[in-house]
Amino acid sequence: MGRILSLLYGLAAYAVFLGAFLYAICFVADGIVPKTIDRGDIGSGLQALAIDILLLSIFAVQHSGMARRPFKRWLTRFVPVFIERSTYVLLASLVLILVFWQWRPIPVVIFQAQAPEAAWLLRGLSLSGWFIVLLSTFLINHFELFGLHQVFANLAARTLEASRFRTPFLYKFVRHPIYLGFIIAFWATPLMTIGHLLFACATTAYIFIGIFLEERDLITLYGNNYQQYRSQVGKLIPIRRRSN
Repeated sequence: MGRILSLLYGLAAYAVFLGAFLYAICFVADGIVPKTIDRGDIGSGLQALAIDILLLSIFAVQHSGMARRPFKRWLTRFVPVFIERSTYVLLASLVLILVFWQWRPIPVVIFQAQAPEAAWLLRGLSLSGWFIVLLSTFLINHFELFGLHQVFANLAARTLEASRFRTPFLYKFVRHPIYLGFIIAFWATPLMTIGHLLFACATTAYIFIGIFLEERDLITLYGNNYQQYRSQVGKLIPIRRRSN
């Protein structure tokens, strides 16, 4: 029964993530959802700015803090190890939903693509960024990344294999294709408002902080293998350097 409940918990966490991810695409693209980056309750400029910065800060602290190895060790003192990842995914998704819910648009236009062809090109580029994000997760095991692999292994009473260092497809050309995809998705827009610019700048800054923290953990985990990989492959720009 405990294994079945853990599986249901993992499935529920994944469903919340999937809903938040799909909403995020529409939120950033100002698409067909009730509230977007440029549509919703509009307060005073300073109030909106303060609220949006606070929301993005909460997400950054939760998302990065819970991903660190010391926090994971602390968390598994209270929850089984096979639902630790699902718990992280669930809480990160809930905080992201909080951002969507409480976001205050600042719809002052900085620039707007006038030609329809340019607007569609930018929308397509943004969608390609989301595609890169999703593809990259499947390249490194999408279901393990979002906790399903762990709960299914627990249901089958299988021991999880130790993580192996791999560089499939996109990872041969850029070390962080997921982050690259997010940057493309956030910055490629036919309508750049102050609110959208704030979102893009804050998330990009967080991405660079996240890369620094993540690579520190990866060096600890994989040692010289990751050090050599880092010296040969670009962080976000697809560059392949020769080994010495």
